[in-house]
Amino acid sequence: MADLTPLAPSPTDTPLEAGTLVVFDDEATFLDAGFVAGGAPWRLLRLPGGSRTVAERWKRGGPVRAGEERFARTLVQQGLLHPVYRADGDVDDVDIVIPVKDDVDSLRQLLEQLRGLHVTVIDDGTVNPVLVADCARRFDAALIRLETNVGPAGARNAGVAATTRPLVCFLDADVSLDDAPDTIRRLGAQFQDPLLGACAPRIRGGAGDSARDRFERRFSPLDMGAKNALVVPGGPVGYVPSACLMVRRTSFGEGFDERLRSGEDVDLAWRLHDRGWLVRYVADVVVTHRARGSWRQWLRQRVDYGASSGELALRHGARMAPVRSDPWTLVAWTSVLLGKPMIGARVVRVVRDHLRARISGEEDARGVADNVVNKAMIGAGGPLARALVRTFGLAILALALHPRLRRKALVVFGVGTAWRWRHERLRLADVPLAVADDAAYGVGVMKGAWQTRSLAALTPRINKSSVTLRDVLGLSSPGQGLRSPRSE
Repeated sequence: MADLTPLAPSPTDTPLEAGTLVVFDDEATFLDAGFVAGGAPWRLLRLPGGSRTVAERWKRGGPVRAGEERFARTLVQQGLLHPVYRADGDVDDVDIVIPVKDDVDSLRQLLEQLRGLHVTVIDDGTVNPVLVADCARRFDAALIRLETNVGPAGARNAGVAATTRPLVCFLDADVSLDDAPDTIRRLGAQFQDPLLGACAPRIRGGAGDSARDRFERRFSPLDMGAKNALVVPGGPVGYVPSACLMVRRTSFGEGFDERLRSGEDVDLAWRLHDRGWLVRYVADVVVTHRARGSWRQWLRQRVDYGASSGELALRHGARMAPVRSDPWTLVAWTSVLLGKPMIGARVVRVVRDHLRARISGEEDARGVADNVVNKAMIGAGGPLARALVRTFGLAILALALHPRLRRKALVVFGVGTAWRWRHERLRLADVPLAVADDAAYGVGVMKGAWQTRSLAALTPRINKSSVTLRDVLGLSSPGQGLRSPRSE
């Protein structure tokens, strides 16, 4: 469906307007010698001349001045810079579309919060449609009845077809908004950027006293984290869920792929990206989403999320890889796991020397290379373990049954599981739920691979590296054949 998604305006022809407030991404790091590291996907960018001064001013937050519009657009496109729009959007520009099947109680609570807004309810084959119709009528919401259940993607598409306003906000019935008009206005404000195709707020677990509720508040699968980000495949935020998602109607095209019963939000975000549209994650805006009502439903949700990877991998290939890394980071950490840390140290040293040679004409090339390599390679151990456990946790535990592999497998499993708590306080009651969460997701990935008869969703992605085996063995000179860092 990629060709049915309209092309975005050209970034070259759409500079950021002078006067727009901007701020650098929280994860961007300014290095000596005029470099900045970060963005989505991550890059090392040279800032020559006066651009360094301009960028450092934006790091603290400030307006785009005359003559800086194209430079600002370039950094926005790379995920290094974020516009900050203070003027609220207009709720009259937004149609709210809510697909629902049977969950009338949740629908009633949500419609109560959305009073006065333009709401369309899509009854997606509810067993007792009279209840949904009465609920929609009570809150003055428009209603579309689908006689057969078509799934969330088809129901949302039906809602878009039945509405006309320039922005569409999709809400699941079990989402809750503390101040709905404010949420809609703040999300709508993001579309002052004409290249923005979609945006989503942070979705946190809702209120409740059950173990599932408490776990969801810290580790909801819909929570993309506490920092604003540009949504880019393979980036820190690779997609946003459609439980609460606002889109520009002119970017939506044919919309969600109705063949997907799960993962349709990932597919839409990546198709928008491929057609040049920006998708933005707005962590400053927060809504809540209730945990599933039973353990069976909770586990099934995780399995379904994992199973969607099979169809998504057929459409998007290596973007769905469970593990992504360059070969030498894998070699370095594998050598440490196997008790051969000197091999890993050798690899890190060679990669560092190559980067130094690559920027040898710059001031403090050594410091820049040390900073970049330490963060990229040495800091990759936790995320690698987390990625492995997320998909292959049960297989890793099975390896632990072998006496010779037990210690190594348990180290990987322990680090990968504990990595969840790098920003959270550890609560022992969460540990079994975390293990069950990962196990169910991994089972789902296996299920998706079986259904599609494809191993694409189980195949790691090994990125190309300019460092060769000859370099690591000391058979070629440092920096040979390396390209210069990208600059602006």
